[in-house]
Amino acid sequence: MKSGLLERFATWESFLLALTIAASAYAVSSVPNFGTSFNLSQAIAGASERALIALPMTLLIIAREIDISVASILALSSVVFGVAVREGASTEFAIVFAILTGAAAGAFNGILVTWLGLPSLVVTLGAMAMFRGIGYIILGSGSVNQFPDAFTDFGINTIGETPVPWTFVPFLLLAPVFVVVLQRTSLGRRIYAIGGNPEAARYAGVKVDKIRFGLFVVSGLVCAVAGVVFTARLANARADNAVGLELDVITIALLGGVSVFGGRGKLTGVFLALVLIASLRNVLGLSQIGGDAQKTVIGMLLIVSLLVGATAERVHGALQSMLALRKTRGPSQGGPPKSVPTLLD
Repeated sequence: MKSGLLERFATWESFLLALTIAASAYAVSSVPNFGTSFNLSQAIAGASERALIALPMTLLIIAREIDISVASILALSSVVFGVAVREGASTEFAIVFAILTGAAAGAFNGILVTWLGLPSLVVTLGAMAMFRGIGYIILGSGSVNQFPDAFTDFGINTIGETPVPWTFVPFLLLAPVFVVVLQRTSLGRRIYAIGGNPEAARYAGVKVDKIRFGLFVVSGLVCAVAGVVFTARLANARADNAVGLELDVITIALLGGVSVFGGRGKLTGVFLALVLIASLRNVLGLSQIGGDAQKTVIGMLLIVSLLVGATAERVHGALQSMLALRKTRGPSQGGPPKSVPTLLD
């Protein structure tokens, strides 16, 4: 009974929930203007792209892969969208063109990782510079900032009287799909299996390379959607859009409890980490703390999440071994003396 309660409530998601509630309560009570409708709307809008990209990033890390070119794919898609609009294309055509660009970028990463067997960290590190460089080749150091009114309205308006901006709607539509796929489908189980042991999954009949390739393509698609959202929110398409955003996304995933070693993690924890980091960034901004200092804090959170994750792996392994030992010994073999307390007593 005790071990069941321990496993149910002593989880990383429970800790994150408590921490997020405490941080939000402190911000509302102690930080001026934090709880206003306008500020909440700005905070949610500012998290729109990070929330979107965190969805495929979570699946990639669970599958023992990573994509650090996500911000560059966002920027390239933004440039393609902006140039298409500037050249007279309709908004709808420009959006489709941008999404196809993101899918092609993701497929490029996937081919190098799955067909050529290159490490995703190295591949996407090179792609990060390459995709942003292509953006500079297409647009140079200039920008596109003339868009149809309907598009810019999408970037600044909220849903009715709520503080939820329209730019957050794509995440609200995609998040349930990712949750269902990861937690309720055979594809999700295969993704966990790949992260747990890729070779064992391959021997079990899982099409490991096909799934990993698909995850990179999905990552590129979602990054392109985030690029369109980013362009609408700032009414600006530039090759240097979203520089450093990949740091936030990776931190959100790891802080949310996704194991850097793969095979473990849930989107529930990632959503809580998203709220926590968005609130933290907003509080720092209201406290007149600039972007460089904010990046320092996010970097520290990334290191802490890695340390906590590694420690949790060791503690979890020790607890599992102890529980297995107790079950093996059993009461018929005496078990531990009653006078000596065990870890779960």
